[in-house]
Amino acid sequence: MDAARRIWPTATEPAGYLRRAVQGAGSERDEVLLGAKTVVAAMAAWVLARYLLPPAVSTFAPFTALVALQATVYRSVRDCLQYVLAMAAGATLAATLAAVSGIHGWTFGLLTLIALCIGRIRRFGQQGPQVAIVGFFAFSSGQGQIDYIGHLVTSVVIGALCGLAAHVFLAPARHTGHRQQAVTDLYTAMAQRLNDLAETLEANDPDRGHLRQWRRDWRRLSAQCERIRHAIETEIENGRMNPRRAISGSGEALPRARGAIIVAERSMDHLRSMTRALDYALDSGELGNLPAAFRPRFGAVLRAVAAATEEIGRASPTDPDLLDAKIDEAAAELDRVQQQERTTPEASPAVHALQGTLLMDAGRLLADLRSGMSGLARSEGIDGAWSRVV
Repeated sequence: MDAARRIWPTATEPAGYLRRAVQGAGSERDEVLLGAKTVVAAMAAWVLARYLLPPAVSTFAPFTALVALQATVYRSVRDCLQYVLAMAAGATLAATLAAVSGIHGWTFGLLTLIALCIGRIRRFGQQGPQVAIVGFFAFSSGQGQIDYIGHLVTSVVIGALCGLAAHVFLAPARHTGHRQQAVTDLYTAMAQRLNDLAETLEANDPDRGHLRQWRRDWRRLSAQCERIRHAIETEIENGRMNPRRAISGSGEALPRARGAIIVAERSMDHLRSMTRALDYALDSGELGNLPAAFRPRFGAVLRAVAAATEEIGRASPTDPDLLDAKIDEAAAELDRVQQQERTTPEASPAVHALQGTLLMDAGRLLADLRSGMSGLARSEGIDGAWSRVV
């Protein structure tokens, strides 16, 4: 019943939700259209089953229509086939036990045990419990009679056809461009916050409120990474069996976007660690004890990393050599800061620990950016554009 739970949104302002659905493409419109298609398909299935079949089985038609209408065509076909298989297994089991052993309490218990075992077969997926449920109906209401089971199968087929027909006439929209833009916006936000963090670090009197805000922002962006990755996975699935014409290059762009999000998630771990270290250092007063030359030079490292990150997130094709050069520039800045840190032995152990934490996080961040870029380039051929992931 996943489709039934997802039909109506839980938005606090239904009017605003509907307004957004009308104004433009997006998750709101997709859910509203899915709900409308589900209502029409379930109604059509119920009317047909009520007209053609006995009342005892007519409810299975709209229920199957609900199962057959999922967010993507691929998921709809998969769940529908799994449900039909589960229904066939439950009905066959009920008919067999009724014919061989009759209708008794102990045969119902045996039916339940066998149905539960069969339902655990992986091929049935989430529809495994339906083996027992359909078996109960066929055994109790239908007394295991072939006529009842034939009507039950017909009702399920009517529901499946109505549900899948709704997807054929109005297939789910494709959102490749929206997913690409989401990745672009994410990398832009990362670059902006790196530049802001550099400014805060270089200030004579760093603002504690800004550091706290950056920590909250990194947590929010980390959660956003997970949502974008889930949306990309759904969109990749949405491309399977979808009758709508695919956007040129979407088959390659979406996997690259997924790779970019994975790199962003790894990078966010280091950025959170870096910001947390600066926040703690500001509270303890160690931030003010950093050598005078360290702060601006480490700020330059952050700016160079921001430039590389922004280059990764560009929507237009990017020369991989240019991106390599930006990452090399950031690595060179980091090397200079590391050399300086080694030549200032007069600093306290706490200051050395703070510098080491910041330098280690920056180094790991650059390593993740470089390895992520190289991994995608190797998987697709070095033809240009890491940034075409977005």
